[in-house]
Amino acid sequence: MHAMVLSAPMLPLELERRKVPLPGPGELRLRVLACAVCRTDLHIVDGELPLPVLPIVPGHEIVGVVEALGAGVEGHRIGDRVGVPWLGHSCGCCAFCITGCENLCDAPRFTGYHRDGGFASHVVAEAVFCFPLAMPEPDAARLAPLLCAGLIGWRSLKAAGEGAHRLGLFGFGAAAHLVAQAAVAQGRDVYAYTRPGDHEAQAFARGLGARWAGASDEQAPESLDAAIIFAPAGELVPAALRAVRKGGRVVCGGIHMSDIPAFPYRLLWEERSVASVANLTRADAREFLDFAQTHPLQVHVRTYPLAQANEALADLRAGRIEGAAVLVP
Repeated sequence: MHAMVLSAPMLPLELERRKVPLPGPGELRLRVLACAVCRTDLHIVDGELPLPVLPIVPGHEIVGVVEALGAGVEGHRIGDRVGVPWLGHSCGCCAFCITGCENLCDAPRFTGYHRDGGFASHVVAEAVFCFPLAMPEPDAARLAPLLCAGLIGWRSLKAAGEGAHRLGLFGFGAAAHLVAQAAVAQGRDVYAYTRPGDHEAQAFARGLGARWAGASDEQAPESLDAAIIFAPAGELVPAALRAVRKGGRVVCGGIHMSDIPAFPYRLLWEERSVASVANLTRADAREFLDFAQTHPLQVHVRTYPLAQANEALADLRAGRIEGAAVLVP
């Protein structure tokens, strides 16, 4: 097999040849069809997150075909097409897991962070954290972004609240371009905020159904019921608070964000709130994948060969991606 490996933060990934792994009890071995490149992968490679395991193969938006079953695996067959998300294991016994909040598990293991991920030709994953992909879309590259951009976006959308009819999205990348479509399908009005001067992203947002699109330093024509921030820029929190109405909510959807600057209390007053979204649960995944089956989404991707993972990361870092970058072994 081949894998793109991170040996230390800030170093380029290196292409390695390895033995094809054997799945252990309760695991699957997949032949990777596609793996999307997430901003979290960028945070890992750039050393913005602590690295518990090195070397590590990044990648946690994986679409693959089951090649081998470990002992005791049920519900999967060789040849099945499945998806592997960020959450690769939860303990099942801590207070969070017991109450249905496995996304906050005290002893989680994340794909491409604690265990090798999908920037590779093969990957081993825990079977109960792999999801059947029954969507009619035959292109694995267009399914891969659903496994994180879609899932985290869906959890963020739920956190914004069912009453959030006027919804702002700050940072119009992989997650936002999927969430915008889901929100429009639910009958919400979407207001997209991009980097100042990024007219292409604004046009992209309008093309996906956004009612309004403009720069993050502009004001939308109406106050928002809620806003979701996908860009890892802490200075957008005060901007989003300015944009929401009394009682409005600001949801931070990323795993990493730069420091939030000091802001006047009047921006938070009148029962506005700020919340974060962490990881996902398997229930989120099942719910979103069911939604995607009945509400097909336009998934915009730019594909790269596996060996060009560093180029894909560089393009993501520079904001040159419309939609999602996807590696195809």
